[in-house]
Amino acid sequence: MELEKVLKKHFGYQTFKTGQKEVITSILAGQHTLAMLPTGTGKSLCYQLPGIILEGQILIISPLLSLMQDQVEQFKRFGEKRVIALNSFLSGEERNRALHHLSQYKFIFISPEMLRVPYILRKLQELTIALFVVDEAHCISQWGFDFRPDYSKLGEIRKKFGNPLTLALTATATIKVRQDIVASLDLEEIVKIESTIDRPNIGFYVKELFDYRDKQASVLEFVAKLKKPGIIYFSSKKAAEQMANLLTEKGICLSMAYHGGLDQNTRILIQQQFIYGQLDVICATSAFGMGINKENIRFIIHYHMPMQIESFLQEIGRAGRDGEPSIAILLYSPGDEQLPIQLAENELPSEQQIDWLFKKVEHDHLLKDGKINLNTKLMELGGFSDIQWRIVEDFVNNSFLEMTSLEKLQCTINDFVKERLSIKKNNIYCMKKWIETNFCRREYILHYFDEILSNKLNPCCDICGLQINDYQTNNSNHFPSVKTNEKNWNDYLAKILINCELRE
Repeated sequence: MELEKVLKKHFGYQTFKTGQKEVITSILAGQHTLAMLPTGTGKSLCYQLPGIILEGQILIISPLLSLMQDQVEQFKRFGEKRVIALNSFLSGEERNRALHHLSQYKFIFISPEMLRVPYILRKLQELTIALFVVDEAHCISQWGFDFRPDYSKLGEIRKKFGNPLTLALTATATIKVRQDIVASLDLEEIVKIESTIDRPNIGFYVKELFDYRDKQASVLEFVAKLKKPGIIYFSSKKAAEQMANLLTEKGICLSMAYHGGLDQNTRILIQQQFIYGQLDVICATSAFGMGINKENIRFIIHYHMPMQIESFLQEIGRAGRDGEPSIAILLYSPGDEQLPIQLAENELPSEQQIDWLFKKVEHDHLLKDGKINLNTKLMELGGFSDIQWRIVEDFVNNSFLEMTSLEKLQCTINDFVKERLSIKKNNIYCMKKWIETNFCRREYILHYFDEILSNKLNPCCDICGLQINDYQTNNSNHFPSVKTNEKNWNDYLAKILINCELRE
């Protein structure tokens, strides 16, 4: 079988990108495969194309709702209608209908949390799973930057499907994380296809500033002059909204904010506006960009310091997918590391919260037959976030207390939290070292992933002499015609929505 012909017929591409053909060939040969390919090299094709050839369903485990929706839309653009995402975007009626007709779908996206719902798992077990795909597989490893407890159970889930052919995909995983992925999925024999994480067409530029006022002024100056489109990443929803409004009000560009606090329809609308060139810049939290298939993004700016090198690479990897020169800019002011440390601490339950919970369990006699009866009321009373509660639930639901004690379980959770926080703080420290380095930034990142820079680019970063002028446009302001009053802006957005609907 000539894979290039299948590629051209079904996807319209003439050639494969780095690593794609090797991964697809391995899967079609019936070999379990771990693929680490750079962000922006089309990892989704590695299961899309085999899915056309293999008999049975392709089950894709994905960590984010927005990523699932992006992938479903991408399938539909290629003309593949036999695709569904089993997630909370579906109404109860839509989900029931989908579950009763699962065999009609070829590609099924699902979150690891949804996969553990007994009824859904039973319905999936009735199918023939031709390929078990773990997207963003670094979420499996406790050492991975985005560890998800439910991801660590995928090896058990895989066995319940009869150990189907498996593909694990990631763009950013150290050697230790890759070893964890293989062990957790219980894959004794596996083909590893590991390409460089380097994206040579993306330059690195760090600018140190005095405070947030300097940052704000720098963003306005950069965006006015840089080639567009671009994405500006924030760790704060409020900061993203403020900057999007500022860029628009000052007539610098068409910009909107994107974050998890927006409703589904608004998020989809903003994505479509950006993809079709009706917005120049997105001011976003990390919720934006995964799976977005826009090849001509020219710049990525990080307003806040990322929590780790891995997520930084994920986010800048959305630039320059067309191979053209693009720039990744990070703005830093003294003390910026305090925000990611605070975010890291807030992602984990505190020792005080855990102590309160176990006292509540004892006081309210919630321990019965060796199991703790948790409920959402406890979550609310204890002030647990969704992420914090999932961690607690995972430990509690998988501990039978006839074999241990409440005190021992509490200590186990506290030890896990301390270890996770230590890992996260170490990641922040590595990110700060990269910001402060006096050596080539590209070499530093490659060394972090145990790679060696084979082809020296000159210039490749601000340390090596990169000039920001090389990424600027002659047309510094192409947004003079839109008035900034609310009525005209809303009218403009209404026209965008109509255009998006017409294009679809």
